[in-house]
Amino acid sequence: MQTTPRCWIAVASADHALRGRDHTPVGFMQVCHGKRAPLQRLRAGDVVAYYAPARSQGGKDRLQSFVSIGVVQPRAPYTVDMGGGFVPHRRDVRYARARPAPIAPLLDALEFVEDRQHWGYKFRFGLFEISTADMRRIAQAMQADTTSMGWDSMAEACDAPTDSLPLFS
Repeated sequence: MQTTPRCWIAVASADHALRGRDHTPVGFMQVCHGKRAPLQRLRAGDVVAYYAPARSQGGKDRLQSFVSIGVVQPRAPYTVDMGGGFVPHRRDVRYARARPAPIAPLLDALEFVEDRQHWGYKFRFGLFEISTADMRRIAQAMQADTTSMGWDSMAEACDAPTDSLPLFS
């Protein structure tokens, strides 16, 4: 039984999101300080875009941009020992080539923005589901290689390259 892929926004600083995007041989994602439960909501073939409020974690260097986009891979959530007692859960993601895209020009077009004045509220959850239409708008703004993402058959494993264009030029 094939199910329709869902679309998600994950939230992390740009440096953290890009660390996952640039990991080889396949990229990964972590959300909500490495918690497992949010990652279990995702299925292989789901599409995820990372939104970065800032360039660095806890930084005042506002970025407010989508920085990576990709397709969740079949491997279940797993742990990685990062040292110092931090053992977060991760999920493999095959990232597509894409450019960063600021959210500001998209705010009036995105369905999940219910209140323009408080548009950032949902991002506090760290991971939330959005419509396919919204994901397509984000992918278009990022000039994402949606063909390599398997956009027309998102439930299949994606063979997209993990290299993306530079975030800061």
